[in-house]
Amino acid sequence: MSNLRILVLTSSTGGGHDARAVAFSKWVKRLYGWSVEVRIESMLEDSSILNRFGVHFYNFIQKHAPWLHHPYYLLIEGLRFMNRSGVILGNRYYTQVLENYKPHLVFSVHDCLNRGYFQTARRVLGPSRVRCATYCSEFSGGYGYSTNWIEPSVDLYISRTETARDYATKLGLAPEKIRVRGHLMEPRVYEEAFIMKDRQEFQRETLGLDPARFTVFLATGGTGANNHLDLLPIVAKFAGKFQVIVVCGRNHRAFLRVNEWRKSHPELLCHVEGYCQQMHLLVQASDVIITRGGTTTCAKAMHYRCPIILNGFNGIMPQERLTVKFFTQDEASEVISRPGDLERLLKRWSDHPSDFRTLKERFCNLRYDEDPTLVIKELVELAREAATTKVVEDSP
Repeated sequence: MSNLRILVLTSSTGGGHDARAVAFSKWVKRLYGWSVEVRIESMLEDSSILNRFGVHFYNFIQKHAPWLHHPYYLLIEGLRFMNRSGVILGNRYYTQVLENYKPHLVFSVHDCLNRGYFQTARRVLGPSRVRCATYCSEFSGGYGYSTNWIEPSVDLYISRTETARDYATKLGLAPEKIRVRGHLMEPRVYEEAFIMKDRQEFQRETLGLDPARFTVFLATGGTGANNHLDLLPIVAKFAGKFQVIVVCGRNHRAFLRVNEWRKSHPELLCHVEGYCQQMHLLVQASDVIITRGGTTTCAKAMHYRCPIILNGFNGIMPQERLTVKFFTQDEASEVISRPGDLERLLKRWSDHPSDFRTLKERFCNLRYDEDPTLVIKELVELAREAATTKVVEDSP
């Protein structure tokens, strides 16, 4: 039998979807070598000019006007009607990919790449010769959980949490099709975990920081949306006890401005990076992380037990609300919407360290252990079903 072929559908709206697609590919290579092929397609931006514009516009408003995501979200929800039985925008490109690659499994890691995409795959390849699966990255349900995630004909639906699974069931997905399997992060996240000695050495030797100080991590997504220059002066007020790690993403202007700020404020120990390939190490080197509700960064923070301060500056986007709701349950995280909120928080933790320890304990109670290989094996077996069915059908 020829190699199994898996087609992963993703899009660069933010960086999380692509990160999970790459993580899946790396795990498959680790577990199965060359016996399973994985092809990743940025299906929205590569298939249609209009789809490509939508992706770029999403990233633009995420960076400059998060409040615009509310009307944009409602507009995108209309795709559940447009793609009810097949792909409308980008159908020609998608069909060509299916015909040329002939995947045994179509695996979507994006909300807009389920409805219509699975029906088209079965129509092009034959209903018994392909399986379809979804990984939904949301932490919880409610406003912001796109109905485009839910395609009732899916063969396997992977949910990050039990809370999100329950909401998928509420939206009409058959419970027997759903598995709760955790974060889908790449192998190095699980393998490159620090012990305390490693953490201190990394802080001192690699980052130029003081292991004895409380470390605040100002994070951002790949697009570089941030409020670093609003928050750095606040942390600087507590420079005797606090230090900071800053990541600017693909925002070169922000990187230059933060570096200029750092030069004029030598009293605050500060490590600055642009686009970061070692987020999992920086999270481990931090005591708390300030980030928007992006699922990928929050998942790493949860995995490494690094409490989160959720950035609500300029409003919270619909999809971020699901993350905020999950992490603020039982007061396990804090939300800030202006610089003064951070100042009050740092002052309280400086004066009463036990308050931070209590927050961290509540945060760690949300954490759950996972076997990252389990979901990979389940998805590969799903592809194998389709491949085996094809062999049986083609036999004389």
